Amino acid sequence: MKRSQEQVNVEEIDLKSFDIFNGLTDAEIESLSQSLVCTSHKRGSVIYDEGSRINGSYIVAGGVLKIYKTGFDGKEQIIRFAKGGDLIGFRSIVSDELACTTARVIQDAILCYVPGDIITSFIKGNPEFAMALMRLTCRELGESNKFLTDIAQKTVRERLAEVLLLLMDTFDLDEEHTLKISLTREELANMVGTATESVIRLLSEFKADHLIELNGRKIKLLNIPKLIKIGNVYV
Repeated sequence: MKRSQEQVNVEEIDLKSFDIFNGLTDAEIESLSQSLVCTSHKRGSVIYDEGSRINGSYIVAGGVLKIYKTGFDGKEQIIRFAKGGDLIGFRSIVSDELACTTARVIQDAILCYVPGDIITSFIKGNPEFAMALMRLTCRELGESNKFLTDIAQKTVRERLAEVLLLLMDTFDLDEEHTLKISLTREELANMVGTATESVIRLLSEFKADHLIELNGRKIKLLNIPKLIKIGNVYV
């Protein structure tokens, strides 16, 4: 469901703080700033749907979104998360294809819309920006390839341990070793690629084994080395 949104002053957004724009000239930064439309979005807001035509990309200036595909049975498969500093939706601009994923806000977010013609003009006119976008594309492709390998070769228990470590790397831990992201059990299952019931059972097993502590949606990691071993993760 798409939700109402409020416009945000573009001048409050520091474009030079985004890694993807490090290679832009001052003139290009100014051009980008004048083209942006920044808006705030509440949890549950859908930014774009899989299969839709999107004519621009989005800078995540704050908050968290989940990027996912939907199966024939309507079940979500979370591909990755987007947080402050990320650029989303650019693949459809570069490939001139319909959106291959859906982007939904899971923590109130501020997004800045970048028209597609601005992105393509930077690609054509600034080799450093083009290389940065290519590196980002390759990184996302590498993550997708790794996910396919994990689904094929790892058990659900191994994948859940790896997902908890991935969330730690992506969002960090607070001073009490609790993940700085709160996900529903269904969202965790959609990351692992299994049924919600399986994730609930395995979380209880991890808790009984003193690997984690559970407090509602909050998950505290108690034994990271053991989780690394269970997940067969190379660090």
